Amino acid sequence: MAAPVRDQGRTGITPVIGDRSKEPNMVFRMRYGAAIALLSGLVLVAQGATAEEPTTLTVYSTLTFEVFSKYQAAFEAANPDIKISHVHDSGGVVMARLLAERDNPQADVIWDLQATSVIVLADEGLLEPYAPAGLADLDPRLVDGRDPPAWFGYSGYAGLACYNRVEGAALGIPAPVSWADLADPIYRGRVTMPSPALSGTGFMIVAGFLELMGEEEGWAFLDRLHENIAFYTHGGAKPCKLVGAGEHVVGLSYENAVVQLQASGAPVDIVLPTEGIFWEIGAVAIMRGTDEPEAARRLLDWTASPEAMALYAEDWPIVAMPGVAKVLPGLPDDFVDRLVDSDFEWIAANRERIIAEWERRYGSKTESE
Repeated sequence: MAAPVRDQGRTGITPVIGDRSKEPNMVFRMRYGAAIALLSGLVLVAQGATAEEPTTLTVYSTLTFEVFSKYQAAFEAANPDIKISHVHDSGGVVMARLLAERDNPQADVIWDLQATSVIVLADEGLLEPYAPAGLADLDPRLVDGRDPPAWFGYSGYAGLACYNRVEGAALGIPAPVSWADLADPIYRGRVTMPSPALSGTGFMIVAGFLELMGEEEGWAFLDRLHENIAFYTHGGAKPCKLVGAGEHVVGLSYENAVVQLQASGAPVDIVLPTEGIFWEIGAVAIMRGTDEPEAARRLLDWTASPEAMALYAEDWPIVAMPGVAKVLPGLPDDFVDRLVDSDFEWIAANRERIIAEWERRYGSKTESE
């Protein structure tokens, strides 16, 4: 009796056909090898992509998003392997945050914080000294005296007053001419200014009064001014924005905020008080403990470059590289000549005491967010 024929297809037994019995196994091996090679290539590509991911720098700044984004875009275009994570707040808040994080720094770089705050950070050893390329081309008045410097200024800004001419005319309230005018009862409830505890601009203005008038008369003046203040704001630009919107008649702020309002068509006039204009330095520094020191140094090199200085000149009347600054629209040609002499070291040394005294006297009028 003949043996039954087995169904090779159902049993999975490969039929023997001449000398090709090993061909499927060879095909499998070839296909498997190709797949492995392809997978390995994909892994290598993925690893290469990971290696080329840009370095991220966390930058603390008081610059508004509109201004900072312009500088950020220019830097990242010139340095495509570095990206910036922008953390914005007013000067007092940024300073408080940096001090609170001293044992676990979260920022890599400071790009725009008033020098009178950065001096404190340097004195407490929280900054990494670095002399950027091109440092010799900067105005030494805007550079830390240490060697190497712990910080340098990329620009400067000034404190002044703004006045809504439409609201003022409707209420019969004239534009102030001097700082002293602001204590006149005619301005009762019509003035707003930044809190020095929260805003670098606010601290600049308060410290300016104390320097200009002496501490005894300065505090006496601030007592009288306080009677006319509607409330103290969190940010330095906000007072003039409120004035531009017609919510207040007079605001104390900085020049760039008023220039931008005028460009938008707001009925706001710049007031340059006859006693002189207070000013500050916008400083740049590396935080000690940064995980990205090389990228941080490259950012500082760029902030001190001619390319960056040309951008700053579009926004600020004081630029660290001599000969680059331009007269901003609405400001007089002699604007820089009207700046008062400021002792930034004295202001920095007395910062905590001044803010504490101001808070004790006037802090109850600070706006709530």
